[in-house]
Amino acid sequence: MRRLSMRVRQRWVILLAALGLVVAWSRPGVLHAVEAPMELQWHQLVPPAPPKPPKPFFAGRGSVDLGKLGGPDDGTPAPPPLPEGRWMSTPSQSTALPAPVVESLGGKRVHIGGYVVPLNFEATRVTDFLLVPFVGACIHVPPPPANQIIYVKVEQGFDVQGTFDPVWVTGTLKVTPTFTGLADAGYSLEAEKVEPRPKG
Repeated sequence: MRRLSMRVRQRWVILLAALGLVVAWSRPGVLHAVEAPMELQWHQLVPPAPPKPPKPFFAGRGSVDLGKLGGPDDGTPAPPPLPEGRWMSTPSQSTALPAPVVESLGGKRVHIGGYVVPLNFEATRVTDFLLVPFVGACIHVPPPPANQIIYVKVEQGFDVQGTFDPVWVTGTLKVTPTFTGLADAGYSLEAEKVEPRPKG
């Protein structure tokens, strides 16, 4: 009887230990390390362009009767002058398409380096800024395309030395266009961590 009781106790201890391991493995953060962020490069924010189909050499060209082409002395009138405003001095009225973004990056935890263009700050403490790939972006006209600008929100803020401080930013990337008075950003990021990056 005593031997049977000892076996039952051993089985209960083993069962409870196994149950404890199952619970520990299923709880996030107990035995699991936080997943490392994806090291993101600026070129990865631009989707690959689809290949352009080759144009046939004679596309849209009909046959030409060379005998009907006029010469300099055939009496044909000169072409009419172009209307005013059709030359380079007139600003272009074209509406640019928004820069394409990589939708699959949405929701990814990333780590990316860039330069700070402060938006909201008090003294040297910045709470939101534009992260850009090179010094001088957004100051010169035109700014980089939206898929090369990330709007970053830092809940607790961080201190900067000046405009265009080089930093590393870690956080969750969202494919959310953000319109600021300075430039349009194709991505936004809630920063977990902003740390200085060595210059150069």
